[in-house]
Amino acid sequence: MKIEGVELLRVHLPLVSSFETSSGSQSEKDALVVRVVADDSEGWGECVAMAQPVYTSEYVDGAHEVIRRFMLPRIAAGRCTSGAMVAPLLAALKGHRMAKTAVEMAVLDAELRAAGRSFASYLGAERTSVPSGVSIGITASVAELLDQVARYLEAGYLRIKLKVKPGWDVEPVRAVRERFGDEILLQVDANAAYTLGDAGQLARLDPFGLLLIEQPLAEDDMGGHAELARLIRTPVCLDESITSARVAADAIALGACSIVNIKAGRVGGYIEARRVHDVCSASGVPVWCGGMLETGLGRAANVALAALPGFSLPGDTSGSDRYFETDLTPPFVLTSGHLPVPTGPGLGVEPLEDVMKEVTVSSEWVSFPG
Repeated sequence: MKIEGVELLRVHLPLVSSFETSSGSQSEKDALVVRVVADDSEGWGECVAMAQPVYTSEYVDGAHEVIRRFMLPRIAAGRCTSGAMVAPLLAALKGHRMAKTAVEMAVLDAELRAAGRSFASYLGAERTSVPSGVSIGITASVAELLDQVARYLEAGYLRIKLKVKPGWDVEPVRAVRERFGDEILLQVDANAAYTLGDAGQLARLDPFGLLLIEQPLAEDDMGGHAELARLIRTPVCLDESITSARVAADAIALGACSIVNIKAGRVGGYIEARRVHDVCSASGVPVWCGGMLETGLGRAANVALAALPGFSLPGDTSGSDRYFETDLTPPFVLTSGHLPVPTGPGLGVEPLEDVMKEVTVSSEWVSFPG
């Protein structure tokens, strides 16, 4: 495969409703889409960085700049011909994992489309569909939260995740349990909003039988997570802290988590995400696939990843209509609580031309030398 050039597209997709976490509220998906054009195929990637550096240090404008100025010249100079070459070629660039993931995803998609092989097959998927959970943001009231939970359970979602923060934790969890019972799979996500000094408050969640509490403390506080895991009964799951397979192995050895949320964008690519999966599987640690409000492009890749054998818990692989009235691709539709794993070449989905034209706000073409 010979890459002829790369197109960087910025798209703005309105969300069906605003999504609030402990780090802020989002009402629009400002996404950077990477299109790799090769001699015999093309491939698509999606950068999951947010518009502002409030969730991680990465943000969309910065990702665009670092891809254009620093990553693509290295990809071109290295005569990249496969997705597996991307990480080594970009290794000298520190951080920017979400940007690296978008580039790897697009190159890998082009490679697999040319070979007639699916993303899922390449990663080692063993299932044809994956169980789907839904993430519910912080709402204006408990009553509104209960209405949303009821709607998503009726839609067939198999697991409910509640965003929590100091002042919004025990009360909403108690209300959901009282309304819907102990049978529903329920977990919470703190997005690093607490400190170890809040251990007593977090222990008040123990009686509610949660699947897990996700990333309660700061991403660099491995020791604090290990201590918290000894102080509460609810299993601790790490998200933002897990930036590579090596870090995952260290966190497990330290006792900082008993469950891991895998996000390809956070670890630098889907190939590294597979390594995280393998490390966790070897240690008997269950994993699940997190989400970053991806369009259908990123969702296709996430569903393929979530079909690997170690993903034993429902992930944030929700249907397209959870976030968008119109997705970039044909929508992912929930069926009996599951999403199908695409089987076509590459991602198995492509952007809808008319939708892309409507939502694209800027485009930049970068030619590779002949």
